[in-house]
Amino acid sequence: MSHAYVKLLVPVAALAAVAAAVAAWLLPGERARPVPASADSAFGETMVNKAAAPAPAPAGMVWIPGGEFTMGSIDPTRCVCSGGSGGDAMGDARPLHRVYVDGFWMDRTEVTNEEFARFVQATGYVTIAEQKPRAEDFPGVLAGDLAAGSTVFTPPGKPVSLADYRVWWRFEKGANWRHPEGPASNIAGKEKYPVVQVAWADAVAYAKWAGKRLPTEAEFEFAARGGAAGKLFAWGDEFKPGGNFMANTFQGEFPNKDTGEDGFVGLAPVGQYAANAYGLYDIAGNAWEWCSDWYSPTYYAELAGRAGVARNPQGPETPTGSGDKEKVQKGGSFLCTDQYCTRYMVGTRGKGEISTAANHVGFRCVK
Repeated sequence: MSHAYVKLLVPVAALAAVAAAVAAWLLPGERARPVPASADSAFGETMVNKAAAPAPAPAGMVWIPGGEFTMGSIDPTRCVCSGGSGGDAMGDARPLHRVYVDGFWMDRTEVTNEEFARFVQATGYVTIAEQKPRAEDFPGVLAGDLAAGSTVFTPPGKPVSLADYRVWWRFEKGANWRHPEGPASNIAGKEKYPVVQVAWADAVAYAKWAGKRLPTEAEFEFAARGGAAGKLFAWGDEFKPGGNFMANTFQGEFPNKDTGEDGFVGLAPVGQYAANAYGLYDIAGNAWEWCSDWYSPTYYAELAGRAGVARNPQGPETPTGSGDKEKVQKGGSFLCTDQYCTRYMVGTRGKGEISTAANHVGFRCVK
């Protein structure tokens, strides 16, 4: 159990810890430009399986037929993000490559607080954020700093440079799924909100109890695309078609003030925006969602280098990249904004250290 976020309490270790916990979600240098109304010509046709869905449908789930598609993202430096000083902000989401996935059932929405509460009541499960870290895992850290808690987004209250994301993230003692922003917060009246402050192992435990599993990265992306090919977003090429918000993201001056023009400041209840073509809600924005795959920045290149179509890829056998044990996250969150991070774009990727939770990370299940 690494509790990477706990190191936020220790000044000497803070830089590495914050990087492990949040750099995967919000990468400096992703700046906005107008989004074109066209996608990348390198995307091939999505060939959807024609077999009928098995019956009966599990409660709260929709059938994703599977098929063959082009997976990955176009270069954001050409449309949404500048990528810093001419850099490539999302190089880990390329090259584009062909993938096939079998059909599967997927939760219509992110797992909610009330659903997770039923799991905890039935099993007595204690999430990672609720457990005090072990001293042997953090040599040199003062005993008083080893406290149960998690990472919480904290608006700075004034305009700040976007060069240092530690300004708007903090480790909060007592933050967990019941108290997403710390002990003074709670989930009373928020039964239909996505459960957050769950680490990867917590999501896996819930899925197993529910007779389900976490989606692979390929399954998630196929589902998010809704049978379309090469669109910028899960709903098409326009961010606000007809002037309508399609996902819960950040408006206003990031990270100082979310104006809530999309109807919500911060997290939103599930199902508040139009579903995609497969009937999935919040498949972009609201809360990042854990996948089953280990993260590697070069995995797409490995798949593209193999002959033929990758069939039901499960991710690399071991994590590579930063040295942390990281799993893939997909979909972006309520903190995504064209001022800083546009990972609500379908085909983009996030990652998270497996023992790290936050108040913008949740999950949904498949079977």
